[in-house]
Amino acid sequence: MSLTAGKPSAGERIFDIFNMLFLTAFAVTTVYPFINVLVVSFSTPAAANVYGIKLWPKDITLEAYRSVFANEYIWIGYANTLFRTVIGTFLNVAFTVLCAYPLAKKYLPNRDLYTLIIIFTMFFSGGLIPNYLLIKELGLLNSRWSLILPGLIAPFTMIIVRNYFMSLPSEVEESAKIDGANDIRILTSIVLPVSLPIVATISLWYAVSHWNAWFDSLLYITDPEKTVLGNVLRKIVIEGSSQFQNFETARPGEGNTVTPDIIKAATIMVATIPILCVYPFIQKYFVKGIMIGSLKG
Repeated sequence: MSLTAGKPSAGERIFDIFNMLFLTAFAVTTVYPFINVLVVSFSTPAAANVYGIKLWPKDITLEAYRSVFANEYIWIGYANTLFRTVIGTFLNVAFTVLCAYPLAKKYLPNRDLYTLIIIFTMFFSGGLIPNYLLIKELGLLNSRWSLILPGLIAPFTMIIVRNYFMSLPSEVEESAKIDGANDIRILTSIVLPVSLPIVATISLWYAVSHWNAWFDSLLYITDPEKTVLGNVLRKIVIEGSSQFQNFETARPGEGNTVTPDIIKAATIMVATIPILCVYPFIQKYFVKGIMIGSLKG
């Protein structure tokens, strides 16, 4: 056997080098805007106005964050977003599983028809105005439930979960039925414990979707006390709404002040970091859950 067997060729090494360089450059262009916003949020106005690449704040100050956390609408947005994310994600996962599990059974009558109807909604919808009129007729306008109930089941996510359930061996469920277990007991005691990867994956999908959502709050919520953090962030960063910009200025005697750009950067970080902290705990389930859920149809 040749001693060089298994070693990459010159062409493969060149490809690997260029591939790594390309991916590194792509990663830098993706991460740098986030780093720039982070640096600006900790900077003084003089340091923030300096042109050039910013990788580390020169004059670190927490004045912007003190002003952001003193804004009552930030805390109102946090409370409403946490309610929406926690309750919404729980209901989304529960109803998605309850819909996907029976559709994964070949003996379900008209299973293909039900699946086709659900898939149809992925490509066609009533539109913005009919959805608004529906929410109004249901009495959900200016209610937090208008942000949760309309999107209770995402068709694409349900199909992924259905395919995952179809990949599980049916012999285990059949033996449980012989022992007298019903479908609910099988689902809760057998199927869900072995489906942790897909449950964790869709939980992250739903949680991120709820955390970042703002457009439905803009449509259905008129009370500022019920608006979500994404909408507060939009009104501060994009619209510059004076109603949501009741920030405190620097304390007397302090040399630092905060500018609108620094306030916007700090607000973006306050709204972004919490959901980023969730990823490390769910990431290990991501690839497994998606791959298995997408293979079988």
